[in-house]
Amino acid sequence: MAEAVPVRCPACLRENGYTAPVFPCACGSPVNPPLDLSAPPLLLTHRTWSDSWVTVRCTACGRESEWPHPEVGCGSCGTVVRLPVHPLEQPEAGTGRGAGPGATAGSAGPAGPADPRGKATGEAARGAGAAGARPDGNPAHIPPPTAAVPRPAFRPVTIRTARDAVATAALYLRWLGFQDVRQPDGRPIPSAAVDLRAPGLVAQVDPTTAPAGLRAVECVWLNGLTASATSVYFSLAGYTEDARSRADDLGIPLFVMDLTGMPQPVNDPADALVGSGA
Repeated sequence: MAEAVPVRCPACLRENGYTAPVFPCACGSPVNPPLDLSAPPLLLTHRTWSDSWVTVRCTACGRESEWPHPEVGCGSCGTVVRLPVHPLEQPEAGTGRGAGPGATAGSAGPAGPADPRGKATGEAARGAGAAGARPDGNPAHIPPPTAAVPRPAFRPVTIRTARDAVATAALYLRWLGFQDVRQPDGRPIPSAAVDLRAPGLVAQVDPTTAPAGLRAVECVWLNGLTASATSVYFSLAGYTEDARSRADDLGIPLFVMDLTGMPQPVNDPADALVGSGA
């Protein structure tokens, strides 16, 4: 597992610990994106499909595969940043792409079995995200709760589509202990948040590329108040400052999800929910 590195939030200047996830190459060797610690993190305000992936070369077999670009959510203000990665070095003349110890002609490239944008197995994707978490299933930058509920490590699923984001949030809520989490039928609308319901729970999953705003947080709180249930919010792009402040006042747990599928708590109510469970 890669070592944790400090990442300074460009918005509030808080330092967050971050451990780059380790992904399984098709040859079985672990690979992880080589972080460029000399470059400052980039504020993530808009997502594009091409910028969300980074090519990583396996040092064992030389195979190049595309994996989610390293991102981290600030534990203080909820800002999401993208971490710079060293570009791939060009192979020496005559070696060919993907050449290396144990590599053969025709080895799988970026669209091979290890590529999460291609046909990566579910086990590989889940193992990739779990490698970036502590054994207790919590993100590396969140201190472990003093009285955590015993539970197995959360196994995330790589997020490629809005539907993947909804499915990941549902899995995470079940991992927290909520029973009978229901997903809406049909494909999520990319421009709208999606409801998830369970006994005692009202959750919203925002798979869009814009930070969740004040109105969205207040709406999920009102829905939870009407149903006498816990309100929870998941976002791919983080939260506005007003939304974060309002959620703290109302006690609404806020989570951000990166493309590895590992939700990260970004406020105290979310930390408390992770520690106590449902």
